[in-house]
Amino acid sequence: MVDTTKARHATLHITDLRSQIVGIETRVPVLDGSLRQYINFDNAASTPALRPVLDSVTKFLEWYSSVHRGAGFKSQVATHAYEEAHKRVASFVGADPERNTVIFGKNTTEAINKLSRRIPLNNDSVVISTLLEHHSNDLPWRQQTHVEHVLVHDNGELDLDDLQAKLNKYGDRVALVAVSGASNVTGCLTPIHEIADQAHKVSAPILVDAAQLAAHRAIDVKPEGDPQHLDFVALSGHKMYAPFGTGALIGPRVLFEQGDPDYVGGGTVSIVTPDQVHWAGLPDREEAGSPNVVGAVALARAIETLQQIDLETIAEHERELTRYALDRMTEVEGFVLYGLPSLDRDRLGVICFTLGDLPHALVSAILSCEYGIGTRNGCFCAHPYVKRLLHLTPDEVRMVIADILRGDRSSIPGMVRVSFGIYNTVEEIDTLITALRDIVRGKYKGEYSLNSVTGEYWPKGFDPDFKDYFTL
Repeated sequence: MVDTTKARHATLHITDLRSQIVGIETRVPVLDGSLRQYINFDNAASTPALRPVLDSVTKFLEWYSSVHRGAGFKSQVATHAYEEAHKRVASFVGADPERNTVIFGKNTTEAINKLSRRIPLNNDSVVISTLLEHHSNDLPWRQQTHVEHVLVHDNGELDLDDLQAKLNKYGDRVALVAVSGASNVTGCLTPIHEIADQAHKVSAPILVDAAQLAAHRAIDVKPEGDPQHLDFVALSGHKMYAPFGTGALIGPRVLFEQGDPDYVGGGTVSIVTPDQVHWAGLPDREEAGSPNVVGAVALARAIETLQQIDLETIAEHERELTRYALDRMTEVEGFVLYGLPSLDRDRLGVICFTLGDLPHALVSAILSCEYGIGTRNGCFCAHPYVKRLLHLTPDEVRMVIADILRGDRSSIPGMVRVSFGIYNTVEEIDTLITALRDIVRGKYKGEYSLNSVTGEYWPKGFDPDFKDYFTL
């Protein structure tokens, strides 16, 4: 039987982790015709799968079947695993299962959209979000009600005085404070418990978008009576070494027991007649249709593995990587960092930068095509935040908007992002530094052309056939 709750393996250590990452030895083609071992510095977007997660999924597939109400033995095993996965997620954030429910969906984006349709809002409601949010914790609220954005300082940190001013201004109109636990652009950690305390003083609940936080720091929602209690938490498996299509929303049962579910259909009801519907209990009523049981098992196993490693051990490893990277990067000519300039305050291993006048998309393209280094560039689904960090003027913003709307992304603003996972090493950072120095000195080999429609650069004559590496 699939067991998602008991630790079944000896504690893992950081030094063992590279062998536990699926695809860690993968070699990719580069411009000179050789193959290089891939270096993944794009963990803030998605992490690779952990080997224990893949192994658990493979074993579970032997038992995969429909969940709930199936009389067959495999269905009962699958149902047990699925229900245990809910318990594992609740335990991971310290949620009381008697008072809280865990609702599975595709990802954090879906979780926040669900909450935006289920939390009581009216024409007078205000949701307080912030300028550092990923679009997924901003746009869903804009569709439902009036949103106020808390300002950020020049270093990317949240302006807590502005938050307090907005709470004072709107008072009991505040239906929710929605804030990221950590920024996917600067790695800033927000003081979520302090913010919760501020919100609760005006009787507003708090949602923590933990997509960028959950794989890097321990989360404790604290008891419901605690002023620093976190009312809602949303997270994604694909950023937690379980890229199998599951995320979760954790929140008070009493809210989701009220009203109708946002999605309805199979699995959401207790009984239906031609003129009546009686909804099922939680979490079933909020998980319409056949659920991603495999993804739930994967997420549960990833949580177990992260806990075996110990999240504080992970945090310290990533702090060391970040400290080392920042020290080395400042030696590179033209390097400009956006966000916290040092580790004098705790932060995640997310580093956004530019190199002199070089386009961010060109830098990322060279890193990929000539060094086998995967980074990300652009605005990282956080356009208002990036524009603030880049100090774009209103006229510059208007020009960017006009260019994009006419299909020209040639000069779209942005940065290059390097983001670390539990398996990255200082040796990989050294390779990155060598590459950045070469790029600044113009020592790269390719002749790169810009696609004005996509804003991407690509070297002439580099035409790998992707079907040689994977095809359906």
